[in-house]
Amino acid sequence: QVQVKESGGGSVQSGGSLRLSCKVSGYTYSSKCMAWFRQPPEKEREGVAVFCVDDGSEYYANAVKDRFKILQDSAEMTVALQMNNLQPDDTAIYYCATGVRGPWQYTHSWDFWGQGTRVTVSS
Repeated sequence: QVQVKESGGGSVQSGGSLRLSCKVSGYTYSSKCMAWFRQPPEKEREGVAVFCVDDGSEYYANAVKDRFKILQDSAEMTVALQMNNLQPDDTAIYYCATGVRGPWQYTHSWDFWGQGTRVTVSS
């Protein structure tokens, strides 16, 4: 079975930085892609970034592409999300996903999800 676990959330001031981590275990798919989504309070879950371990490809949502970076961490199925210049609009529960089978930006394209980690940015 596949297990997805996020960590690294917390509370920061506007302009600060935070680094999230996602660890996937039990993964057996050929394509090893991992994505970050976020869900602000009272809003829909939205795609943030995706990284594919097998070919190193990465994609970003327009709202974060100038400030966030997704990268492979110390293990093959472990990725980090480096978030710089955080703003209050970045406040959300951040989720990690894997097992992609469609366009990465949509929640229905991913089969496995973590439980989320909270990020709060104060002004």
